[in-house]
Amino acid sequence: MQIAQGTFLVTGGASGLGGATSRHLVAQGANVVIADINREGQKLAAELGEQASFICTDVTSEQDVRNAVNLAVETYGRLDGVVHCAGIVVVQKVLDREGNPGDLEQFARGIKINLVGTFNVNRLAAAAMAKNPAQDSGSKGVMINVASIAAFDGQVGQASYSGSKAGVVGMTLPLARELSRHGIRVMTLAPGVFETPMMSDIPDEAVQQLSAAVPFPKRLGKPDEFARLCAHIIENDYLNGEVIRLDGAIRMV
Repeated sequence: MQIAQGTFLVTGGASGLGGATSRHLVAQGANVVIADINREGQKLAAELGEQASFICTDVTSEQDVRNAVNLAVETYGRLDGVVHCAGIVVVQKVLDREGNPGDLEQFARGIKINLVGTFNVNRLAAAAMAKNPAQDSGSKGVMINVASIAAFDGQVGQASYSGSKAGVVGMTLPLARELSRHGIRVMTLAPGVFETPMMSDIPDEAVQQLSAAVPFPKRLGKPDEFARLCAHIIENDYLNGEVIRLDGAIRMV
């Protein structure tokens, strides 16, 4: 699939990994719809020019996601792909220090946004992409979902986050198999520790420890490295139904 002149929906596209992906795709000649609950995405869309549009989007809302998909089709003629970066981190233990059980609503919120939200975006985007005329390769679209290394190496307090991201990993192959008949590929990326706004809340000492734990290169990942891998997945039609760790070989213990 060609990036240039294609149209891509980037959820969580206002900043961090999604922001870097929005910038990179536009630089490669694509049109991008930035779908984010963070209205700062308006500034990024304005910066990127006519090739970018912003729409405030809650990925758990059917109407919000429909609106984002419709914006892509109505503004640029079709939707060719999705990079689904929107998500949250929920940290809580099953039992607190006094032995009280964790908050069920907080756990469920992580599952709803990270897992149910992923399915919501995939199903509505797939319905639009299935209507596309096939390219020479037979391709009609591509989904790139975002899990996390926490899906495999979950830490204490990450039951909701790890569980939701493991669910995204588990959906990858079934969705790829189902959507193959429509010419739509489904891939998942599992990033490690990256230089994103989320990391700005972590003390410098903790960031240094995380960097030292990466076998090579001993640093946090750069959002542009994530964006460039997304671009490669879009262009490589034989990548389908797989989960790729992008983590410098770190394994959390």
